[in-house]
Amino acid sequence: MIKIKPLEGNKTFCMAPWTHTYLSPQMERRLCCASRESAKNFKQYIDTYDPEGNNDKVNLTTLNEHWNSEYMRSVRVKLMAGKEIPQCAVCNHKLLGEAVYRKHFNWLYKDKIDEAFESTTEDGYTTMPVQSFDYRFSNLCNFSCRMCGDMLSSTWEAENKKYGQGDYEHRIWGRKDIKEQLEKFHDQQIVKEFTKAVEEKRITELYWCGGEPLMWKIHWEAMSRILELGYADKVLARYNSNMSRINFYGKNLFDDILKYYPKFQICASIDGTKEIGEYIRTGLKYNEWLNNMKYAIKFVDKNHDYKRIQLDLTITLPGLFDLENMVLLSNELGIELLTKQVFNFSNDIAMAPLFMPYDLMNEIINEVKEKTNKYKSKNTAKFFRQLDEMQKQKRNNEFVYSEKEYAEGQKKGKRQIEFLDKIRGTDIKKILGKNKKVLEWWNDI
Repeated sequence: MIKIKPLEGNKTFCMAPWTHTYLSPQMERRLCCASRESAKNFKQYIDTYDPEGNNDKVNLTTLNEHWNSEYMRSVRVKLMAGKEIPQCAVCNHKLLGEAVYRKHFNWLYKDKIDEAFESTTEDGYTTMPVQSFDYRFSNLCNFSCRMCGDMLSSTWEAENKKYGQGDYEHRIWGRKDIKEQLEKFHDQQIVKEFTKAVEEKRITELYWCGGEPLMWKIHWEAMSRILELGYADKVLARYNSNMSRINFYGKNLFDDILKYYPKFQICASIDGTKEIGEYIRTGLKYNEWLNNMKYAIKFVDKNHDYKRIQLDLTITLPGLFDLENMVLLSNELGIELLTKQVFNFSNDIAMAPLFMPYDLMNEIINEVKEKTNKYKSKNTAKFFRQLDEMQKQKRNNEFVYSEKEYAEGQKKGKRQIEFLDKIRGTDIKKILGKNKKVLEWWNDI
């Protein structure tokens, strides 16, 4: 067995398969939320296509069954050998952003890299237990953001069912009998294995992401229980939240929970300000969100590597027209502007900036750079690097797909946007009209 450590030149090694586990709201286990894997149960937007995938069957596994499964062992063997595996394409090729998830795990668990190599047998079996959990207990969410979907938002799911969308006879996770099966597994297995880790005090990182995790009762119970057990100082509490409400179940996230956690990081999802932000993130009330953010900032320590709140910007096609205001917001609040993009994993994702012809996107980005260059700082460094990456990579649909696929994707994507605009009483052309050439392109599709 070949073993090459990162310090010896291993560029693909990631600590996630030795420390971290991810579970989707549909009870699908993965390496992490960014891994591109073949679905065992229900295909998600980021998944690779597997013609032999059993997406019409439900294959639910416990954490113990999964952790040293043949699949996980094979992943560890390849990563220790420095091989590039397709599951890690998002990090290997910076598909979503210039800042890759691998860096987080290798930074957080840098002191455990030697242990990972020493604890792993020739066939990839490890004695290291899971200590970092990203369990998406449900898709419960009060938003229906346009670049999201029903698998991660109950509001999206309800809207789909109201208007006869979603094809839940074939995408069976939304079917009543299958949902009952998933809920039973959640209650009888998932909650128990997670609670066991909490009680055993072996958790060193919790990533609360949804859905909207602040709406989950188990979040408040687990975070309170860790406080009671006296090991909050050992836990990094990470959040990705829409920050629409910070009070649930009689508790305030900051006054009652995070005030007592020495290490926390909150990525506040926001993809545009005011009207454009509310268009992209359906359910957002921007002024209420801003008030919550200003309250949260009182608990930030700018001189601390942890105890921080960041703006989590996902660049969308309509969001291209509000990037200047996002930079100004970061400057006003004095917090970092994390940045990634909606990626064109298929030819019809019209919310992706790469759905737009490169020349138009490039022109808009150059205008944004020109207007915001004076605000370059540590807080906006990742924002500007992401814009550079989008221009440099040239992965727009026109370059990725054949001429026929491109044309078909443009028409399908536009129809999807127009359908949502119709049922939500909005109109993307009010945003695209800020640029005459962009509006002409859209109208010509």
